[in-house]
Amino acid sequence: MLLYSTKNPAKKYSLREAVMKGLPDDNGLFMPLIIPKLSDSFIKNLSDLSFQEIAFHVSRSLIQDAIPEKVLEEMVYQSINFPAPLIKFDEQKYILELFHGPSLAFKDFGARFMAKLMDYFNREEDKELVILVATSGDTGGAVAAGFYDTPGIKVVILYPSGKVSDLQEKQLTTFGKNVTAIELQGSFDDCQHLVKQAFLDKDLNTALRLSSANSINISRLIPQSFYYFEGYKQIISHKSPVVFCVPSGNFGNLTAGLISKKMGLPIAHFVAATNENDVVPEYLRNGIFRSRPSLQTISNAMDVGNPSNFARILDIYSSTWNIIKSEISGYGISDSETQDTIFEVFESYKYVIDPHGAVGYAALKKYQEENPETIGVILGTAHPSKFLNTVESIIGQKIDLPKQLKAISKKEKQAVFIKSDFSDLKEYLLRM
Repeated sequence: MLLYSTKNPAKKYSLREAVMKGLPDDNGLFMPLIIPKLSDSFIKNLSDLSFQEIAFHVSRSLIQDAIPEKVLEEMVYQSINFPAPLIKFDEQKYILELFHGPSLAFKDFGARFMAKLMDYFNREEDKELVILVATSGDTGGAVAAGFYDTPGIKVVILYPSGKVSDLQEKQLTTFGKNVTAIELQGSFDDCQHLVKQAFLDKDLNTALRLSSANSINISRLIPQSFYYFEGYKQIISHKSPVVFCVPSGNFGNLTAGLISKKMGLPIAHFVAATNENDVVPEYLRNGIFRSRPSLQTISNAMDVGNPSNFARILDIYSSTWNIIKSEISGYGISDSETQDTIFEVFESYKYVIDPHGAVGYAALKKYQEENPETIGVILGTAHPSKFLNTVESIIGQKIDLPKQLKAISKKEKQAVFIKSDFSDLKEYLLRM
């Protein structure tokens, strides 16, 4: 498997280089040189395959001979070992529950597969690998769970102070051992900016072996493509066009969907569902991308004002706005609409949906008002119990905590507090 940088397509990189570096030196993003088209028979026979069989076939097609086939198969079967059930709301709307992994978020798929991949590539190294990751809520918990106690790998998670839910924060700050949480005085965009600065800093890269576990790392996107195939296979009838609605923050999840479509999955359209941080829906309306400071919302994992993976979307479509807007529709959903939707879904279906899923439901509803002939699949990205206070106050009922959250709810938070200044982060990393 060969990859290139979105800023310099002429230079090629191996999968090992791309995974372990995280970012190219030119501050672009890695993309596969070839996105293979899967056979029509594979797509036709998805319903005959298990989730793990699908994941292995998709990953083998993408990764090719970069990893021995038997090793790759073990990685897939060890990391993709929990379900992604499709739940029916009505004849038009479904939700694909991606929150049945250890951290109760869709990012478990990417983080666990990435941990296996990095562990494999890291075995020949003598120097410890430091994984630096920014989180707006769910990424940090998934990465912490995926890499916890992995020999030779240390994880440093930056998160914005006061801008993640209490239980999300516990998932970031209670692991210990090889996992360190840094509480940053600032926004998620500040966290993400500092991580990117770290990868470009010569002193840090001389002293440390750095890599990233954000969706900027290509090894996160590969496994996120798996569940699009798994969701599609569970739809009983494909007589109507199938649309995937993706709650979106940094846009890695939607990018993985675009890769799935290029591999041959017959997705008719994508709906990019954002909260009030609607820079991509705005771009889809007028062709102008205008990044801006993120706003704090109740769907905090999507509080991103400058989504990194937008560069990959532009790359896939050669920055052609007319083509992009024909493939993707975008809707920004306010907090009040999100709250109304949580209540509506509970009243209509007795289903408890989290704020991010509610953003997806509201966006899909708007899209289907204009496209009533479609079947829509919302990606359910997080378990509602992670947003306990918000959801319980809206539906007026208690939510039972899953065992994963019960176990951490009484643990003590352990975090290093720094200001949103790169020199503070650099000093900490160098003396860590």
